[in-house]
Formats: sequence, C-alpha cells, structure tokens
Amino acid sequence: MAEVVAKVGGRSYRLLCGDGEEAALRAAAAYLNEKAVALSDSLGAVSEGRLLLMSALIVVAELNEARAKTQSAATAPVPDDGALESLIARVEALAEGLENAAQTP
Repeated sequence: MAEVVAKVGGRSYRLLCGDGEEAALRAAAAYLNEKAVALSDSLGAVSEGRLLLMSALIVVAELNEARAKTQSAATAPVPDDGALESLIARVEALAEGLENAAQTP
C-alpha cells in the first residue's frame, strides 16, 4: 500500500491507496480541494464536514452531468450510409473548391 497526504479545504489527510495509484489520488484530492476552496471563499466559515460534503456533492453532480452527456451521445442516431456518402461528397466538393480558389491568383 502507498500513502498519500492530500490537502482538502485547508486540512491535510493521510490516505492509503494501491501502489501506482498515488498520482490519481493526488489529482482527485486536488480537484476536490478546488471545489472546497471555491465554496469556502463564497460561503465563508463552514464546518469541515459540511464543506467536504458540499464539495463532494458538486463533484458528483458534475459526474452525473458528464454521464448523461455520454449516454446521450451513445444513443444518438447514426446516419445511414446514403446520408454519410452524401456528406462526404459535399465535403470533398468544398475542399476541391477551396483548393481551386487557393490556386487562382
């Protein structure tokens, strides 16, 4: 086991993680600390427990939003082959027009 000292909300925490996971844990703690500092700056004095809970909830909300976007992109309709071929032809025609315009003085 590896040990990492993470600073969150102005306080240091000794954490254990698997060997090789130190950088990921430090990055996660730094991100959580960003949220905690922003909250502390905007709210003023807040108890440590409440600050950590609110920071974690903000991060979870961001995670849920990212998941929703990923799921939405995964279920987006894929154009059929005819539409894709038509789009490719249009892009090629535009590229050819640009090349011709660039060659004309």
